[in-house]
Amino acid sequence: MGHPLLNRLDAPGPKKILACDGGGILGLISVEILARLEATLRRQRDDPNLVLADWFDFCCGTSTGAIIAACLSAGMSTAQIRDFYVGSGADMFHKTHLLNRLKYGYDDEPLAAKLKAELNRALGHPADAAPALLGDPGLRTLLMMVLRNHSTDSPWPVSNHPRAKYNRPERPDCNLKLPLWQLVRASTAAPTFFPPEVVTLGAGTDKEQQFVFVDGGVTTYNNPAFLAFEMATAAPYQLEWATGPDRLLIVSVGTGGAARARPDLQADELWLLDHAKNIPGALMNAASAGWDMACRVIGDCRFGGALDREVGDLVSLASSEGGTTTTCPKQFSYLRYDPDVSAAGLAALGLADIDAADVQVLDAVDHIEAIQRVGRTYAEKWVRAEHWQGFV
Repeated sequence: MGHPLLNRLDAPGPKKILACDGGGILGLISVEILARLEATLRRQRDDPNLVLADWFDFCCGTSTGAIIAACLSAGMSTAQIRDFYVGSGADMFHKTHLLNRLKYGYDDEPLAAKLKAELNRALGHPADAAPALLGDPGLRTLLMMVLRNHSTDSPWPVSNHPRAKYNRPERPDCNLKLPLWQLVRASTAAPTFFPPEVVTLGAGTDKEQQFVFVDGGVTTYNNPAFLAFEMATAAPYQLEWATGPDRLLIVSVGTGGAARARPDLQADELWLLDHAKNIPGALMNAASAGWDMACRVIGDCRFGGALDREVGDLVSLASSEGGTTTTCPKQFSYLRYDPDVSAAGLAALGLADIDAADVQVLDAVDHIEAIQRVGRTYAEKWVRAEHWQGFV
């Protein structure tokens, strides 16, 4: 029978990738969008028990997107993931002890405990069993999570691909031996919000070493869609999936976007504290938008909101000629689901009663209901079966 995951990765036919952005509790927006996608696929396939791991071959995510990707890969339904976020949101963002608040705002232990319990349950392990590993055979899709190794000053896209260089079982530092919950938690360790995660590789061997990890969102891959394309196609990653708009689909799901305009900003207000507070978020937003545009240029974009007023949306189906929107050969089909959560964007969704500020910050746990409404309303309006035609 071989390795179940390798059997799936090597099987002929079109491949489908899901990429989930970072965004803290705003990941609930992504969950509601994915719930609509799941429900539509259930109707199309006449299968009320279908979960997204049955459809996607590769799930990847950064920060809160890593939580969603890991849960989906473990076979959880979107309803179960929704319950995880709604029921655990306040616990995830539990205020840390006063003495620690100059370092970070929230404790890591509640989130770590929830991740251990939920992932073990989803993968069929007893509650008192050892934590599931990245190489757990119960993971049903290829899974990739983006971390930032602060010790080496580099992004670490960690996957469960059995053929990956650092996943070879003979290696003492084989990534597949690492606890799954800890890698997810490392990807969510947003600086100033949560403490960093220390991960030990090669434990108990002469190759043992420790690395300090922080949120993958502070790499340039808060939107991991193009990174997933690279992993799926670049020879060193040993997947080498065929490309083409009819052979590869990438579904990229965001957590809501809005420009943070500061029209009254004065130059002398830009000092150390202002930069420390605002530059990381600005860089993350710019990187997310940049990779989105890269995917729309290299890919055949079937759906996505406007990138800016000059470029528009680059959606091929909406172009005046109904054809390509760039001169680049198209490597995959591409969907980008990401609501505009500015005041104007919310009003366009019929949600003018929601204060935009309540659905724009990653620790907005007091506004979970509003966050869900945004995701649900956007999904009902825009997530349509025609977008993934040819891949069902």
